Amino acid sequence: MSRKVMVSCAVTGSADTPARNPAVPITPREVAASAIDAAKAGAAIVHIHVRDPQTTRPSMDPALYREVVERIRDSGSDVLINLTTGPGARFIPGLDNPLKPGTGSTLSLPAERVRHVVELVPEICSLDMGSMNMGNQVFMNTPPHLEEMAVSIRDAGVMPELEVFEAGHLLLAKRMIETGHIKPPGLFQICLGISWGQPATPEAVTYMRNLLPPDCVWFAFGISLHQFPIAAQTILLGGHVRVGLEDNLYLEKGKLAPSNAVLVEKATKIIDMLGDHIATPAESRKILGLGKT
Repeated sequence: MSRKVMVSCAVTGSADTPARNPAVPITPREVAASAIDAAKAGAAIVHIHVRDPQTTRPSMDPALYREVVERIRDSGSDVLINLTTGPGARFIPGLDNPLKPGTGSTLSLPAERVRHVVELVPEICSLDMGSMNMGNQVFMNTPPHLEEMAVSIRDAGVMPELEVFEAGHLLLAKRMIETGHIKPPGLFQICLGISWGQPATPEAVTYMRNLLPPDCVWFAFGISLHQFPIAAQTILLGGHVRVGLEDNLYLEKGKLAPSNAVLVEKATKIIDMLGDHIATPAESRKILGLGKT
């Protein structure tokens, strides 16, 4: 039977991608405009990072988040806003002393990583459910830090999107649901193809799906050339789809994506081809059990 499938668009991310594709939005105005266009193309949710407009590097500045959120809300769009809490978790050991953070480390207190979420109260925010080697860096999310962040998110009335990059992350998320840090049944995002996490393969999607708690809502995405094959696999397995320039810069082999909206449009065509229907923001709120704020 056909069902409603949500599309989430990850608009810009934190990676050094603007130099590789000029369509990657940088300023708050650009991020908000790209998110609004993605919503018009069929995205029910927009996942937001912010960047320093001068350096294009990832930022944790609450003022930048506030401008993006206000621009989206003031536009009249009813798209669900999902703010990241990922920045502030990078650790690079010092060259002379590995006990001290080296250049590029961004480790921050849990309260700092969720400050913009508590202040702006989006419908959703991401919560990365564990530590891992990410390229040549460590993405550090210890259980005590995650528990503190989860409580702040819960008490703010925001739904955490539990980003899981490998099986251990998913098991920790289930444990935090059991302990009451996260409300059941949980909203999960299965993240595939990131070095050095779970690979972007049909077997990996199926394996991770089978570990999920009953009755939860889940999304999945694959990065780069895996974006649309994993989208199709996810739909077939009963999940929801994430696309966007955070995860993939190309529309097809050798052709840069000109916008987030075009990636969303391609995802909606896959949903239609597989016999399902695109969920509107209003329908997505019902699926997620959220009241419109």
